[in-house]
Amino acid sequence: MELIQQSPDVNAYLAAGEAVDHEHPLVREVSDRLADDHPDAYSYAEAAYAYVRDAIPHSMDSGDLHVTWRASDVLRRRTGICYAKSIAYAALLRARGIPAALCYQRLTEDDGSDPVIHGLVAVLLPGESAWARQDVRGNKPGVDAGFSLGEERLARTVRPELGEADHPELYVEPHPAVLGALKAAPDRPHLDRTLPAEL
Repeated sequence: MELIQQSPDVNAYLAAGEAVDHEHPLVREVSDRLADDHPDAYSYAEAAYAYVRDAIPHSMDSGDLHVTWRASDVLRRRTGICYAKSIAYAALLRARGIPAALCYQRLTEDDGSDPVIHGLVAVLLPGESAWARQDVRGNKPGVDAGFSLGEERLARTVRPELGEADHPELYVEPHPAVLGALKAAPDRPHLDRTLPAEL
């Protein structure tokens, strides 16, 4: 699948925004701490990936009822669903001058029911000619995602026969349907009922 930049200017994927608030002091603090031990872009991107995937539990797995949507809030509360964790990872990448985009999959249950949009991040490291999608959702039994610039190691591979799909668009900020659901949800049970099924 060919990934499509929402903005033709790669520098747009370095910008701070309402959700990807990488100029926030907490985002900078975490970024600086990770960069101290991982000074080059590749090792930093991999370390930041592992940090968001492993040190910030997915709220559906942990049972946390808080809804986070700003990168700084995800890092402060140490919780979030896939969208929120992706926002945090994008912010940590952009804080070090590494272009990062938000992108999505449409996933379903094994019988094709209950479609939902799943959040990913695409990274463009120095010297690379192609974006590489990463999934910071968090591993659990049956889910083994990992950082990779080659063959993708996502939490799920889409099953077109069930109506699942990879969306090729690379967004600068979260898709409006995603951000709207996050901002409108007073708690995670409400969010669980209002997660977008389509973009």
